[in-house]
Amino acid sequence: MNRTGFLAASASLVAAGTAPAQALGVPGGTHLVERKADFDARAWNAAVGRPAKIRQLWDAVAFKPVIWGNVKNAMNGLQFGFGYAPDEIAVAWCGHGPSAAYVYSDYIWSKYRIGAFFGIHGADGAILEKNVFYPAKSSYDRTADPDDERGMYQDTSLAMLQRRGMVVNACHTAVEEQSRALVAKKFAPAGMTADDVAADILTHLVPGAMVVPSMVAAITVLQHVYHYTYTTFA
Repeated sequence: MNRTGFLAASASLVAAGTAPAQALGVPGGTHLVERKADFDARAWNAAVGRPAKIRQLWDAVAFKPVIWGNVKNAMNGLQFGFGYAPDEIAVAWCGHGPSAAYVYSDYIWSKYRIGAFFGIHGADGAILEKNVFYPAKSSYDRTADPDDERGMYQDTSLAMLQRRGMVVNACHTAVEEQSRALVAKKFAPAGMTADDVAADILTHLVPGAMVVPSMVAAITVLQHVYHYTYTTFA
């Protein structure tokens, strides 16, 4: 079942008092290695394969937030410098390893102490307790001045880049592996298994995130099938 179907079915059954949401299934399934039957390939192919004149993917493993400025600069350069219309630009975010945490909701960051687990600090030096990288910092306005430092074209938030058309991928393998580490290192509440944690994370991603079986595999498909240009930041 895909995320949209899962959430809709969960809401209906929970409202009716017939089943807990967690019992119905999770995006990507519950295996350590995601199976084809659990991958919402139709939705993913439609998102990454939409008509476009130029395609770029961003591969991120290490958790380095400055990469978001690069993504924003690429989108601005393609639109305002090279003259591609926004709907002619296809961008795919491919975070795995610690960078998978960018697509975890505040609920997950708080419950599993993601900031402490990965050693992620805010500007004040304190461990982050929520996903500060997701919320938009500006209003969506395609007529905004691209030089306005407080406008949408200078907004490096995940939410705004999504609004501008970036497809956000979530790595099923990374979630499964991190869930095992969260349990082993006692970042998960007592009594939770790795499967419990993985299901919890996969059903509490940021809005619009698309679960792929393995990010390194998804990158290959993006390049080979859809001809995305590979970009990374070290």
